[in-house]
Amino acid sequence: MSSSAVAPQERAAELRRLVEHHSHRYYVLDDPEVSDAEFDRLFDELVELERQHPALATADSPTQRIGAPPTESFPKVPHLAPMGSLEKVTDEAGLLKWAADVRKRLGTEEPVSYVTEPKIDGSAISLLYDEGVFVRGATRGDGTRGEDVTPNLRTIKAIPLRMRLSDGEEAPRLLEVRGEVYLPLSAFNRLNERLVAVGKKNAPNPRNAAAGSLRQKDSRITASRELSIWVHGLGHVDGVELESHAEAIEWLREHGFRANPFTERHDSVESVARVCREWEKRRVELDYEIDGIVIKVDSLEQQRRLGALHGRPRWARAYKWAPMTAQTKLLRINIRVGRTGNLNPWAQLEPVEVGGVTVSTATLHNEEDINRKDIRKGDTVIVQRAGDVIPQVVGPVLPHSKGSRRFRMPANCPLCDTEIVKPEGEAMHRCPNRACPSRGLETLIHWVMAAMDIEGVGEQFVRRFWNEGLLRSMPDLYRLTSEQLMEHEGFGEISARKAIESIERSKEQPFMRVLFGLNIPQVGWVTAQNLARHFGTVERLMDASQEDIQAVEGIGPDRAEAIAEWFSDEENRGLVDELAALGLTFEAGEAERPPEGPLTGKTYVLTGTLERWTREEAAAALEAKGAKVGNSVSGKTAGVVVGEEPGLKLQKAERVGVPLLTEKEFEALVRG
Repeated sequence: MSSSAVAPQERAAELRRLVEHHSHRYYVLDDPEVSDAEFDRLFDELVELERQHPALATADSPTQRIGAPPTESFPKVPHLAPMGSLEKVTDEAGLLKWAADVRKRLGTEEPVSYVTEPKIDGSAISLLYDEGVFVRGATRGDGTRGEDVTPNLRTIKAIPLRMRLSDGEEAPRLLEVRGEVYLPLSAFNRLNERLVAVGKKNAPNPRNAAAGSLRQKDSRITASRELSIWVHGLGHVDGVELESHAEAIEWLREHGFRANPFTERHDSVESVARVCREWEKRRVELDYEIDGIVIKVDSLEQQRRLGALHGRPRWARAYKWAPMTAQTKLLRINIRVGRTGNLNPWAQLEPVEVGGVTVSTATLHNEEDINRKDIRKGDTVIVQRAGDVIPQVVGPVLPHSKGSRRFRMPANCPLCDTEIVKPEGEAMHRCPNRACPSRGLETLIHWVMAAMDIEGVGEQFVRRFWNEGLLRSMPDLYRLTSEQLMEHEGFGEISARKAIESIERSKEQPFMRVLFGLNIPQVGWVTAQNLARHFGTVERLMDASQEDIQAVEGIGPDRAEAIAEWFSDEENRGLVDELAALGLTFEAGEAERPPEGPLTGKTYVLTGTLERWTREEAAAALEAKGAKVGNSVSGKTAGVVVGEEPGLKLQKAERVGVPLLTEKEFEALVRG
């Protein structure tokens, strides 16, 4: 029967059921069943039906999430059960002391289990359900009374407007659900881009942005902020009998609430301590900020016996880490010239501790990004550190310092004074001088670390002997002798011999790696492989026309032109001849096939931007160890390497339980 033949009341009920079902699949389970277009069709039909029949627009209808007219104030409302804040511990000793106190109060022979969950850095809220329908939501406030922000909470799609009940199940008469509203990091970045675009102040961090979004007088603004929620417990309960916190979390999941998947139950405090240590390292893998781990005694009966002191429960603690953001002064904006000639700005900062590490430099990306964020020399800025990568400047703390001016790239290269160019459609400025000192240094670092993987000869080695004038090109590396190295501090007979032997062994690296290391414009790892396999020898490649090169898989006209132009340059041809005379491999052979290694049979996926590796360099390093590099995540994926601003692959990996690797862990993997 078509929808037109169904009574409006029946069709509205069916549409509400379908929209809520698919919203739950998408926003709570992260496992959609229908396309966005199909969901929009159902939602739009419900909106139109309620417009034609206003009486059908019930309070729990999904259409009521869109946002209400502005309110003048947020009235104070009581919580049915107190919302106490948590005492914190900052180290393992404090955790063990608390656990010992719990045992002492309960009786030393009584077993105690614990539940851990990530401590979301957001805004605490309480949701009240009457007969299964969401009727009120409030902030924590002073713990006994909070601000009524119901219209704003209704806009959050991960909050069910009606609990999900099984057939024949009765809803609790009254139920308070406790949770943390937060702003995902991806949504936070989009919000700041929008704010800056209209000339407004940056949100300093996701926590403040979430709290501010909840207190918008116009809930339509809240609806645009992409807020979400993790629920983490119950307050007042009327009509449900539960015995443990772990049981309560599972009960909430079953009834449509979004509980954090990393909630775990433990039978010992030692297991709790291990989780706290692990998540301090892993927190950068998440698309939301956490600043610690919440630990709760699992048994609700034990919780009641332990009670609270001054509104703070004795049965729970927050294990907090050092903050990942801080404010400091931006002393100046410096420029580094990369191996391809790109000018990379970076921030020199007044030293500040971020996440337990003293930070004095940070990434600034490019001129457009700096001016989009309106970052200026002399500003107090917000610095964010994610794991072991170089920190980023998130934005300024307004107002700007007196007399500050917007950043402009220099007209000339700061190292060789060549006029800078900015190709149309690109974000980066570039020094076109191939002889620029910094480009030569970065090319050598790329050669020894990414392309030739010369064991024991890394960035510090290259920088040291570049500064001392011993290295100026790739051929110079192969002319080094152990006697020359022994003349320098830190090198004895054995260490010098090992370094030279390692350099000599790199001559055995296959043709594709040599091509990758030559720093040919637009030739990364994959393109180098395809060129080596297609032409077979460097002589054939040097003699190839642009049309010949364009016939290679994955190479378009622009890239073919750049490659042909590079090989037509006499200086570059001379470099190839010189390296060939020194014994480097310029002919494809058996080595062009994927090598066997410790990672053979394993597939890894890359997502986001790594600080020290391009995507192709990272893929090359994995393949050199025998691994395959995939484009999608599945249950068979061995690991996902996560950089800055990861995509949907991270979410898929978290959902299917694939191991996540930071850049530091990736480097340990590929370097043994």
